[in-house]
Amino acid sequence: MKTTLPTITPGTHRWVLVDAKDQVLGRMASRIALVLRGKHKPIFTPHLDTGDFVVVINAKDIRVTGHKHSQKFYAAYSGYPSGLTWTSLDDMLRRHPERVVMKAVKGMLPHGPLGRRLLTKLKVYPGLEHPHQAQQPQPIILRRNGQP
Repeated sequence: MKTTLPTITPGTHRWVLVDAKDQVLGRMASRIALVLRGKHKPIFTPHLDTGDFVVVINAKDIRVTGHKHSQKFYAAYSGYPSGLTWTSLDDMLRRHPERVVMKAVKGMLPHGPLGRRLLTKLKVYPGLEHPHQAQQPQPIILRRNGQP
């Protein structure tokens, strides 16, 4: 029996638009990771990039549950002695809301070359404006059962 692999040609990847307004961060990130990997397609292959491009808008309006606004921290290390800095989720959402979504999705993708390549297909913007109108991204509603 022969194993067939999908052929990934230009135009195979769609562009989808996700509105992050009032979405719970972790649940939204896991569904975005699913779309980036291509697990929602019948041609999914674990070692190939079969996913779609994802444009996330309104990243500044995401929700988190519990007390994460004050209890969740992000670490950044400069490489120098005593160069470790901690930033709370509240400060990060105020200054760089797109980084919060990027970090959440990055943690849910494969760690390695494939995951890094998939992360380049994620475009996050804090407001409604984005420069990808020419690609005509199709808006999708992220449902709870894991399917886009």
